[in-house]
Amino acid sequence: MVDTARVRATFVRLLEMNTPSGREGAAADFLEAELQQIGFTTWRDGAGTALGGETGNLLARLEGTVPGLPPLLLNAHMDTVAPTEGLVIREEGGIFRSSGTTILGADDKAGLTAILEGVRAAVAVGLPRPSLEIAFTICEETGLRGAKHLDHSSLTARQAYAFDGGRPVGSIVQAAPSQDNITATLYGIASHAGAAPEKGISAILIAANALTRMPLGRIDAETTANIGVIRGGEATNVVPDRVECRGEARSHNEEKLRRQSQAMVDAFQAAAEAAGGRAEVDVTRIYSHFSLADDHPLVRRAVAAGRRAGISEPVVRPGGGGSDANILNTQGIETVVIGLGYDNVHSSDEYMALGDLVTSAQLALEVIRLAGEGG
Repeated sequence: MVDTARVRATFVRLLEMNTPSGREGAAADFLEAELQQIGFTTWRDGAGTALGGETGNLLARLEGTVPGLPPLLLNAHMDTVAPTEGLVIREEGGIFRSSGTTILGADDKAGLTAILEGVRAAVAVGLPRPSLEIAFTICEETGLRGAKHLDHSSLTARQAYAFDGGRPVGSIVQAAPSQDNITATLYGIASHAGAAPEKGISAILIAANALTRMPLGRIDAETTANIGVIRGGEATNVVPDRVECRGEARSHNEEKLRRQSQAMVDAFQAAAEAAGGRAEVDVTRIYSHFSLADDHPLVRRAVAAGRRAGISEPVVRPGGGGSDANILNTQGIETVVIGLGYDNVHSSDEYMALGDLVTSAQLALEVIRLAGEGG
């Protein structure tokens, strides 16, 4: 029922579209036409206008054939990280890669492909099904902003699958952490580094001292922290008076996250005070955690669908990153993430196996089949 040649053609067509965050218009146009051909009613929300992008989130609905079944939402995102401009696709032995100068973009064009093929196959064979809704979002890679601006009031589903995970194919991520972003601006005093260094207070040294004071990396099984960006200084002969540090903290436990974020704030403040400088530190919640039990009906259905798709024992696990699922769960739409099998995402070494892509499409089909059976 899943057509391998069609899966490949759809995937390649999507990969050939350069769709960084905010520039998803070409993908939205293509996907909308395909969904309409299958029979979906489609519309776009105002997220694109709010975010200054080419298009809003693409939403769609197909009425079910079995009365009384709860509607089901399928989700993936249309944007990729950069760079994809000038992508050259290499396909060898059933494995898709880029030429090495760009990313591939399987995250998340594999998810778009799997959902499109799954619903197409389900409709083509006339499977009994609930009403199906689609949410193809924008700007996921820049802080889940498309999902945050999603007009979820236009959706009726309260259960969903986000096709946006990596290896192994068919894995089910039933929990994901909350994330806080920490931005610290550190102020010292500028002076000539050769003539009067003692008159200066180095903001770079304040930053270095702060980093030695704070716990970073793997804090415990549920919590991580990182400082990923440091910017400051203008010349080698000037004691720098301003540095910006940007980082994050994540945890599956809200109290642990609160403590970790506060520890990072305290480290910046203490280092600045010790040096006679000043620190301005902001903590911003990016998304909140979700956790569904291993025996939750959404999880059980995904496991059963994976087995029907040929996966002997689908893996159920918590994840370490965020996705649209975090936002959907916050909005009252219970969601788990389905692994598609891609690997090395956000890098020029990213790859995707055609076999895993076909399995993902089959899994989407089986999820629809089971939902239609009331499972």
